Amino acid sequence: MSGMITIGELIIGLLVLLGALLSAISSFGLIRLPDVYMRSHAATKSTTLGVLSILFAAFLYFLLFEGQVSVRLLLGILFVFITAPVAGHLIGRAAYRTGVPMWERSVQDDLKKVVTPVRTEQNRE
Repeated sequence: MSGMITIGELIIGLLVLLGALLSAISSFGLIRLPDVYMRSHAATKSTTLGVLSILFAAFLYFLLFEGQVSVRLLLGILFVFITAPVAGHLIGRAAYRTGVPMWERSVQDDLKKVVTPVRTEQNRE
């Protein structure tokens, strides 16, 4: 039983470390990336994986060491997994529709053929 606890501790520690590393990379991406579209990508992808890793580590801790299945953690994992990418997509789509410019060195604009920008007072200038 002692070997199982050691392996569990190692897995939990690695998941927490991975989650912290992914969250740190995401925060650097939010600071360093040039436009709202790339920042949104950094905020949703790596942060989602980071938070999910930490929540899964907490779930494993309660399962292995306390003998409890935490439904709250499972619901938190499901909620983050569903809402964060959808929110990032909607923020990017809203930014595109309101005319937020892409980075000048961007190569491809996939939404140009599909989405028509909304005319606002700010865009008319």
